[in-house]
Amino acid sequence: MSATVPETMPRNLVTETGGFAGTRRSQFPPNRPPGYFSPDADPAAVQTFFDANGYLVLENAFAPAVIEELKQETTLICRGDRGELPEHPKADPAEPDASVLQRFLCIHFPHKCSEVMLRAIHNPPTVKTLTTVIGPNVKCMQSMLFIKASGKPGQAWHQDEDYIPTRDRSLTGAWIALDRATQENGCLWVIPGSHRPGILWEQQWHGDRRFDCAEQSVNFPYRDEEAIPVEVETGAVVFFNGYLLHRSLPNRAPEGTYRRALVNHYMSCESFLPWGRTPEGDHNAHHDYRDIIIVAGTDPYAFKGYTSIQKPSVRPSGQGGCDKWGGQDRKYQGEATVPAHPDGGTDPQAGPPV
Repeated sequence: MSATVPETMPRNLVTETGGFAGTRRSQFPPNRPPGYFSPDADPAAVQTFFDANGYLVLENAFAPAVIEELKQETTLICRGDRGELPEHPKADPAEPDASVLQRFLCIHFPHKCSEVMLRAIHNPPTVKTLTTVIGPNVKCMQSMLFIKASGKPGQAWHQDEDYIPTRDRSLTGAWIALDRATQENGCLWVIPGSHRPGILWEQQWHGDRRFDCAEQSVNFPYRDEEAIPVEVETGAVVFFNGYLLHRSLPNRAPEGTYRRALVNHYMSCESFLPWGRTPEGDHNAHHDYRDIIIVAGTDPYAFKGYTSIQKPSVRPSGQGGCDKWGGQDRKYQGEATVPAHPDGGTDPQAGPPV
């Protein structure tokens, strides 16, 4: 920051890199900020912006019919029609969809029970962008389905690399908007360029009712006021680097409003993925998680074979406590005790909050 600018003034952290951003068809947001691209954008412009800022938006990546299918599939998964979810019995056929959807904030690994969700991992415009920002050989290891109905919390500042470790910093999230994402209903916020230092900032429990049970990153040299909202139209994909600081706030839109999003995580095939517990008899330096999907190019470690480890699970929202995420001592401000609640749960290693 310039010495002539008061330290109290928030910095504009976006680096504008220019280049052909593509032929825009989306009308939202009305003014297209830097970092919004169309599928026909110059790949060099896409890569340059992503490298500098750690995120980008690909508009119109998914056709409206595909988005509608994904939303319908979301409801079927929540109802238990694709298999019962842990601690969530199959919904009664007479129960309204809206009542069922209210029970969920996020479902991890929906691609394990849904062919529709699995196909989304291979979306051609998404894969094209991934090969631009990651490289020619790309693998996927995780999916997360966010429902985030009105009143549901957001997620505090975090970096996805805290949850999914890579050796080459190639981890990239692809956040697919199934609904228009706005500041009111809890869109993503990012701190542009915060991926560049390559530091994983310390995490602490926040105790803030605005956020779910995941911890927050702290002590980084950026301010909340320097973050920017990433508002996107349905069918857009937000790509972000695994070291980028990002968060979302609660859905404060009117009752019956959703901010549904499908988030898939990818990385380079060349890197090992030392995710989860190292198997007995193996060394952590050699551990390479193999429950993966190759989406582009070749896998130099194909000789190791592939496994199926994960199953769909439900992420706790914090409503009723965080026992199943961080333990009984993880209480929200003003809470003396945490009551039991059938909120579901999953191992934090299953993936990052978004």
